[in-house]
Amino acid sequence: MVAQAHPNIALIKYWGKRDARLNLPAVGSLSITLSQLETCTRIARHAAAPDDCVYIDELLLDGAPAETELRTRLQTLANQMWRNNGPPPVLAIDTHNNFPTAAGLASSASGYAALVTGLDSILDCHYDDSELSTFARIGSGSAARSLYGGFVLMDKGLQEDGSDAIARPLLGADEWPLDVVIAVTSTTSKQTSSTDGMERTRATSPFFPAWCAGQETDLAAASSAVRARDFDQLADLSEYSCLKMHGLMMAAQPGLLYWNAATLACLHEIRALRNRGVGVFFTVDAGPQVKAICAPGEGDAVAAILGEIDGVITLHRAGLGEGARVVAAR
Repeated sequence: MVAQAHPNIALIKYWGKRDARLNLPAVGSLSITLSQLETCTRIARHAAAPDDCVYIDELLLDGAPAETELRTRLQTLANQMWRNNGPPPVLAIDTHNNFPTAAGLASSASGYAALVTGLDSILDCHYDDSELSTFARIGSGSAARSLYGGFVLMDKGLQEDGSDAIARPLLGADEWPLDVVIAVTSTTSKQTSSTDGMERTRATSPFFPAWCAGQETDLAAASSAVRARDFDQLADLSEYSCLKMHGLMMAAQPGLLYWNAATLACLHEIRALRNRGVGVFFTVDAGPQVKAICAPGEGDAVAAILGEIDGVITLHRAGLGEGARVVAAR
């Protein structure tokens, strides 16, 4: 069985958790799911496990054996999903990304979205969308958004158990087909993971309360902009959210600085293009890669400029993609 999912890019950013154990976000978010970049996860089901639980005897990430800690974590998730419908199986999981892992391109989002979609199928769980969203969120706070295509809202929720912290679709990929140009400025894994960075920010940044307080206003305005297909309004709100998030990180102790020189050069070029009337805006997640979100038809011009910037290693082109799905049956 093979499941496939795409990474997503938050335009109204998620940063910080209200409950680290349940992986509950401190703020809601709004994202776009990408085409082209993808995680493919193959899951094979073998004989019944020796104990009364699902067991993962092999876990490969991009062809290399995964660390024991990750295998244990995924095994726990598989057992949370298993419905006790028959003998628990032994699983072998092989997952591949066609883009850099742990470098600010949301590999954990697509990875966990593909995983829970695949587990739901191979374990014969038949969970509904909200239940799958919960399992994906347990794996990665942004993974629930990759279950859907196009524009997606993630609710922070209010319940202590996280039952209302779920993703939901806002606008389909084909209803507003934006272009995305991703400037890769580093292929190395980031030194501080998003999980560790979020906790450091929550605990030490003096701006964190203000970040949380203003998020619902930003989400409401951005949702309205998406529904109205108002590119300029969405651009303003997205860049504002991006810069607020990175300012928040930089004010942590010690400060988190995920950018490099090429990151900043790309931001200046995108601002210059926008000032000249090109339909484009930037966003950057917890990493050095720059995502240029382009109005339909503007991607080629933006890619030509970003590709000439010193320090840009490669460009990825994408549109808006579909949600996680099973692409090959058992």
